[in-house]
Amino acid sequence: MLFAKRIHQEVRPWNSAKHTPAIRCSICTGEQEAGFIDRQTGAFTGVMLLQNEHDLDSFRATYRLGDMNIRKIY
Repeated sequence: MLFAKRIHQEVRPWNSAKHTPAIRCSICTGEQEAGFIDRQTGAFTGVMLLQNEHDLDSFRATYRLGDMNIRKIY
């Protein structure tokens, strides 16, 4: 277990009044990045790269999003 991937769940706060959770998707490569959109400026802040459904579940658990509908941006 010398080079094992360390997985730890910590709750990171995000302000629901200022930010909206979103997934930015690339049309060309299919790469997906989870993050938050600032409601005032529209700027996207990426938090983690999504490679599979497990990563999306991890994003939802880390930020306590539950079954909230997450918008996709292309």
